[in-house]
Amino acid sequence: MQEQIAENQTLILENRHTLTISGVTDIDRFDEREIVLYTKLGELTIDGRELHINAISIEKGDLSVEGDIWGMRYGDKDKRSPVSFIGRLFR
Repeated sequence: MQEQIAENQTLILENRHTLTISGVTDIDRFDEREIVLYTKLGELTIDGRELHINAISIEKGDLSVEGDIWGMRYGDKDKRSPVSFIGRLFR
């Protein structure tokens, strides 16, 4: 049985240079080689070179990234960020 998704998310990659994403809830970290953000469907990591955030709309959850985009991968959708072994000890 397939899980029902409450909201849709869109990823539009144009010519491996411009990426537009909807459903962004938070940005964890970013530099010119990697952007890690959280979406309604889980953590999303964008890898590349000379990456920069072109535009962001907090109200709508839209984000635009430009640069040489090499790949995108989703992480765990249930956790906001990885918790270290030490972090689990002090819960």
